[in-house]
Amino acid sequence: MPRQLIDQAAATLPADKRVSVYQSTKATHEKRTKLLFDQFNDPDLLRQRAGEIKQHVIENLDALLPAVEAKLKANGAYVHWASTGEAACEAVLRIMQARGAKKMVKAKTMVSEEIELAHYLEKHGIEALETDLGEFIVQIDKDHPSHIVRPIIHKNRREIATSFEREGLGAYNDDPETITRRARQFLRHKYLQADVGLTGANFVSVESGRIVLVTNEGNSRFSLAAPKVHIALVGIEKLVPRDRDLGVLLNLLARSATAQQLTVYTEFISGPKAPTQPDGPEEMHVIFVDNGRTDVLASECREILRCIRCGACLNVCPVYRQASGHAYRSVYPGPVGAVLSPLLAGKKFPELADLPKASSLCGACNEVCPVNIPIPDLLLRLREKGKREGAPLASVGTPPMGAWALMASQPTAWKAALFGGKALNYLPTKLIPVPALRAWEEKRALPEWRGGEFRKWMKSRSKPQNTQNTQKGRDA
Repeated sequence: MPRQLIDQAAATLPADKRVSVYQSTKATHEKRTKLLFDQFNDPDLLRQRAGEIKQHVIENLDALLPAVEAKLKANGAYVHWASTGEAACEAVLRIMQARGAKKMVKAKTMVSEEIELAHYLEKHGIEALETDLGEFIVQIDKDHPSHIVRPIIHKNRREIATSFEREGLGAYNDDPETITRRARQFLRHKYLQADVGLTGANFVSVESGRIVLVTNEGNSRFSLAAPKVHIALVGIEKLVPRDRDLGVLLNLLARSATAQQLTVYTEFISGPKAPTQPDGPEEMHVIFVDNGRTDVLASECREILRCIRCGACLNVCPVYRQASGHAYRSVYPGPVGAVLSPLLAGKKFPELADLPKASSLCGACNEVCPVNIPIPDLLLRLREKGKREGAPLASVGTPPMGAWALMASQPTAWKAALFGGKALNYLPTKLIPVPALRAWEEKRALPEWRGGEFRKWMKSRSKPQNTQNTQKGRDA
């Protein structure tokens, strides 16, 4: 039986990259867990509250979007609407061409990656430079991000030093401080030369019309200081009803994404610069991007629109840790990508119908999600959708379940299978008679056998208890 595409990608992933991804995600996940449980009495209750806030947003977008548009305009911003990724790219290009702009500096934004904005602008003769260090490295390598928060989690410092040497940023030196300093020196004059600064938005408050940006490098501030025009690309789901809701979401975002109490820079942008301010953009344009989100809203997986792009589900996912981000063939990897990417693909859903199968359904992604998205449930719904629509990739790697159903419904057969499973711990792989099982055993090891007397234990517990309950019923 052919393996899933993500399994094939994982099998070819170099060992050093797998180690890099595994160690980084594991360390962040453990720090995040300690931080949350040390600082909050009931972090799960906080996650539920955050989930309710975001669910309220997606259930009421029809009212909230016009309201936030009015607030943004009152704050002096221009508001644009883009139904597709192409329309969003065209809107950015029109704004720049109308002002004769040729150079753009970009802060990190997943929406711009999603619509491939930088490539689009380059085709029209416009320099669109990534200023986030990770995104900058991805750009000069003509690569793609492999993590929502850490674009170059799949790279090591030796690879980065080689890339910098190739691009003329200095002789080979893999010291992290040197790499950072060289990037800073290169980017500093680019900020001053730029005509337009582009950002995303982590949140937009409907109450105040303020855009919230969270970064750790300060590059978004530089991107807005010198350019005369600020363009913000925002997914239509990024709203929060009130400013006070940010107290919940910002606390959870930083801890879930990078295991920090708060990101180094948390910016609240109300509009273009005021007449009394010496610096800052004179114009602010906010482009709300749909690009398939309305279709997701109408689907049975609408809860995925709660996502605040923290990457916590990637960090805990055993599949992502082994396969890395590129295996998902999409801007959004990991469990969130396994749900969101096929949905945003629209008519191309069959091409990504295998992604919902890239999960053990262990539930860890739901447990760490700061907005309590039931990702395992959504994965099952998409698996069923793939099967229902006859998507070829939806059945790749799926064995027939008839034999399993027969075994699970026959106590004798089930006991025999349990005994056989225990025996596999001692049987040399080359002696396993079934080729498919032999290949499976070569890659995996069963956990050490524990227990095995459950039915006897249950009988010994249930009989006296039943007798006692019956006597109590008679006494009553």
